[in-house]
Formats: sequence, structure tokens, C-alpha cells
Amino acid sequence: MTEDTTMSTDQVWQAVAAERAGLAALLAPLTEADWDHPSLCDGWRVRDVVAHVVLSARVDVGWILVNLIRAGGRLHRAIRDTAVRHADQVTTGQLLDELRDSIDARVTAFGTTPADRLMDLLVHGQDIALPLGITREMPKAATVVALDRIWTTGGPFHARRRFAGCRLVATDTEWAVGAGPIITGPAAALLLAVTGRRQGWDQITGDAPTLLAKRARP
Repeated sequence: MTEDTTMSTDQVWQAVAAERAGLAALLAPLTEADWDHPSLCDGWRVRDVVAHVVLSARVDVGWILVNLIRAGGRLHRAIRDTAVRHADQVTTGQLLDELRDSIDARVTAFGTTPADRLMDLLVHGQDIALPLGITREMPKAATVVALDRIWTTGGPFHARRRFAGCRLVATDTEWAVGAGPIITGPAAALLLAVTGRRQGWDQITGDAPTLLAKRARP
């Protein structure tokens, strides 16, 4: 039987809510030291990643423009600076409450889609969990939505360009893209790889390991 991993827009939003709720449950028992632990995002603490997730649930065009100007027009710097600034302005308890309050929010920044929100939560959930030694499962259907979104868009990951000449095949669900030497692994590991996280590579095999290593980062 072929696994059905397609999701309607409403189902994507339901998956977003589930990821936020699950992340809040994961964070609740953590210590202050855990919240200050480095995440997989270079220069980001766990609390900074949580702040980013919170802010992404309530952004508007004016807010984006103001913070983009503050960061000199550099989008990635603006995203990091606003997250760190917010994380430093509220307590751990307040940040956790804000995450809980955002669970059912259905907000997308200009130029993004519900699938972007889902991808962001899936990947950032791993950015938080993996450095703390916590196992956090990614639902397969949601992971396929995230993989499709990344593969069919350009920045910031440029997956099609970085994996040009290769075929990516998930071993645990019906998902495959590209042509060339085959790269295989669980969908969750492939998602980490195409978003530049090296932590997914231990579960990935392929016919071009040297090529894979060179393309691990965006």
C-alpha cells in the first residue's frame, strides 16, 4: 500500500499547532542551563530559537521592515537579532507562555506559506532537541511537506542547486527527487541535510559521500 503523505492547508496548520504544542511540552521541564545551551544554529541559544518560533507566529509587514532596517537590510541578521533581543527581554516562563499562546496562530510572513511555518518548526525542534540529547520524532507526512517546500523554493537553502546531479530518496516514506547518484535516508535525516544540518548525515548513505560532505551546508 502506498503511504498517503499529502496534506491540505488545514492539515498543515493542524500539524503546525501540534509541533508548537509538542515543543512546549519538551521545553517545560528544562532547566535554565538547558535554555541557555547552544542550539544547532550557530550563535543561537535554545531560548533564542524559541523566541524566533514565537515571533514567527505574530509578525506583520511593519514589524519586518522596522527590524530589517535595524539590521542594515540583512535578513538573516534581522532574524537572529530580533530573536536574541526578545529572548533577553522576557523570562524563561514568559517565553514558554508565549509559545503556548501561539499554538493555534495561523500567521504567515509576506512571501511565506503555512508549509514554511511547518518546516521551520520541524527543523528548529531538532535544533533544540539534538544538542540536549533529546529524541524528537518528526511526523512523516509533515516532514514530506517540509521537504517538498524546500525542494521547490530557492533561498535560503538552495537545495536543488546544492544537490544537483543527485537523487534523494527517503527510506521510510514515499518521497524522492532529483536524478543521478542516489542518496538515501529517513525523511527526517534528509530534511536536516537539505537545511544544512550535519547532524542528519549519520543516517544517510549514498554513492557520492565526498559530494555530500561538500554540500552539507547552504
